[in-house]
Amino acid sequence: MRTDTIRTATSIFGLIGLVAVSAPAFAQASEAGAIVSDEIVVTAQRREERSVDVPITITAIGSQQLATANVQTLTDISKVTPALRFDNNSAFVQPTIRGVGTPVTTSGGGSNVGIYIDNFYSPNPLAADFQFLNVQSVQVLKGPQGTLFGHNTTGGAILVQTADPSTTTAMRAKVSYARFNDVNAQAYGTFGLADNVALDLEGLYHRGDGWKTNIIDGKKVGDFEDWTVRSGLKVNLTDGVSAMVRYTHSNTNDPNPALVASYRDPIFGDGAYNTPDNQKTYDPDKIGTYYPIFIHTKSDVFQGTIKADLGFADLSSFTQYRKETVDSSISLNYAGAPFFALGLPNKNSTWSQEILLNSKAGSKLQWTTGFFAFGNKDTYITYIDGLGPTLFYPNRVRLGGSGTNTQTFAGFVDATYEVVPKLFLTAGLRYSHDRVIDAYWNTRSLATSYVKDGVTIAAPNGVVPVPDISSNHWTPRVVLRFKPDNNSSIYASFTQGYKAPIIDVGGSCQNASGNLPTATNPTGAGFTCNPVKPEKINSYEVGYKYNNSVFSAQLSGFYYDYTNLQVSVFLVGGQANIINAANAKIYGLDGQFSVRFDDHFSLNAAGAWTHARYTRFDGAPVFTRTLPAGTPIIPNAGNPFTIGLPFVTLRDSQVQRAPAFTGNVGATYTADVGGGKAQLSGLLNYSSKVYFGPSGNQFFQNGYATLALRAQWTDPSEHYTVAVFGDNVTDKRYITAVQSGGNGVGANWSRPATYGIEIGVKY
Repeated sequence: MRTDTIRTATSIFGLIGLVAVSAPAFAQASEAGAIVSDEIVVTAQRREERSVDVPITITAIGSQQLATANVQTLTDISKVTPALRFDNNSAFVQPTIRGVGTPVTTSGGGSNVGIYIDNFYSPNPLAADFQFLNVQSVQVLKGPQGTLFGHNTTGGAILVQTADPSTTTAMRAKVSYARFNDVNAQAYGTFGLADNVALDLEGLYHRGDGWKTNIIDGKKVGDFEDWTVRSGLKVNLTDGVSAMVRYTHSNTNDPNPALVASYRDPIFGDGAYNTPDNQKTYDPDKIGTYYPIFIHTKSDVFQGTIKADLGFADLSSFTQYRKETVDSSISLNYAGAPFFALGLPNKNSTWSQEILLNSKAGSKLQWTTGFFAFGNKDTYITYIDGLGPTLFYPNRVRLGGSGTNTQTFAGFVDATYEVVPKLFLTAGLRYSHDRVIDAYWNTRSLATSYVKDGVTIAAPNGVVPVPDISSNHWTPRVVLRFKPDNNSSIYASFTQGYKAPIIDVGGSCQNASGNLPTATNPTGAGFTCNPVKPEKINSYEVGYKYNNSVFSAQLSGFYYDYTNLQVSVFLVGGQANIINAANAKIYGLDGQFSVRFDDHFSLNAAGAWTHARYTRFDGAPVFTRTLPAGTPIIPNAGNPFTIGLPFVTLRDSQVQRAPAFTGNVGATYTADVGGGKAQLSGLLNYSSKVYFGPSGNQFFQNGYATLALRAQWTDPSEHYTVAVFGDNVTDKRYITAVQSGGNGVGANWSRPATYGIEIGVKY
């Protein structure tokens, strides 16, 4: 193991040293945010600062890098961000940073990585993979951000920044056509209604044909259509006070995350149990499904921002209401047998209010303080969408459901003081009160009673209420930073983070046959909810940053003590319990470098090595075949898998979704051609072997690399641009996720090579 560790670390820094450059903090600094003297300015500490002065590992991605990597949605940024993965369980999008993520999908479950759009928190994993609109920059903060951003940021935070409306009239639009009849059109315009009133309008339309074939009927599947409209109104009330309101509506019809083939590997074997060969496929471009599969999403977002100069400090207020509805129907056996389809509508509403107060720049003491209030009402309804070749199909029959109301109230303060020249001390503390109220689960078919331990219990209207839970958390942060000169920083930090407690209303509460024994349910009695304690993480990091107008570098080493991991234990029949399970130790290295040789050529590279291991995992959810030897395999006659066996104990086992090495290398060349400007760019992205779980030692994808290329020409007036592009041009097919529905194991595959043309205009 030590040899593998040394080899991996050597590979990382050999790659970085060979390239002798960069990273997605890219030397093209002007594209990663506001610029002061060629410096990247970020908001990782809730105030605008030079990235080199921020003691956090940050990947800052600008518009050029987004275009080069063919980034169209949030999940695509993993191609330019080492140690970041996006996995999905059907429509649930789950980010992981440095091995810190979650496989949990339940009402109120949430992610381990906070996603913020223009300072507004977006908590719903069913709406996380949004299309990009008028994005100026994306910042990926690695490591727990509990002090600055609060609960559910144990892995880090992703900050997406778009442009404000402007009274200076401007417009831009682009349209692209790519393989599989992929059409993507975007337009943005801003103008002044008065000297102090600005309005902007933008829209996006994206559609394409599917590239997969359903082997059951021979038809193509996967056609998708998405559209979004967004508008903002900004008023400068006085020289020091502004107010802005925004409204966004999105509509998505894209079944591809749920179009899952059967999974098979040489160790585990066939994940399509009891299924004839003509009903299953392992081909990346094929699926087998007897029932229609779909995911429909609608989202309405209302946001209000107020900023005021108070003289001694700057005040910002962020008010938000989000409403998202999802309707989906998914397979649970990932094959074409007429077995079972699960209808899973979701209704999610979120409100949040945050107030920030930032000190003025220039003094030795820089501080930020704030208050955050948040509520999320999450409701799931489950249906049988198909059962057998004729029974119930195509009509929906109510199965059950669940709901939670999650709330958080928090206050924090964070300050940096220059103790002596060039030496800075940062200290911060956040207090959070989390609670889950009004939780419930629905009985099967909304039965008005159920039997627990031989006792009949009434369930009016099929609703079974669950007692409220709450918890309080203090998350500190301490950093010591030395600044040898204006271009560099050296820092050492300690930070904490936590993932909020949840109630397993979608799993153990509804399990009539019994659960895995836990501390709160030692007998494993049925219809007993698992109260799932919060995850906690202690992070220690040291780092070095350097940046000037030609060369930038960032190197960090980290160690995490990660406890009370929330883990899904999948059972037969599509059920899943959530428990607190293994603790983990995670450590690694993260490096980013960039160099701009001249006005024509720049080169970038980045790499991350992550050693993530469960220290001891009792009751690990490991799939095993349990049919006695010689038992005949009869279609639909039973389930030859069980998981979550209480006697399975893993030691020093790989954490799921935590590849040992991820990295990328990018280059851009610009030249004057035909009176205009031509630009050639490319990005090579690599990931080593990754395990998808459920406990990190099963279901793997070997190492793989992808290549994105782009060539564009801008006319002399800089109004018009023509580009050709390709993504995954080597057509490398790899597994992006492995899913279990309790009745089979399925594999999501990467999109085939795509290539197309793009035309843009701006004034």
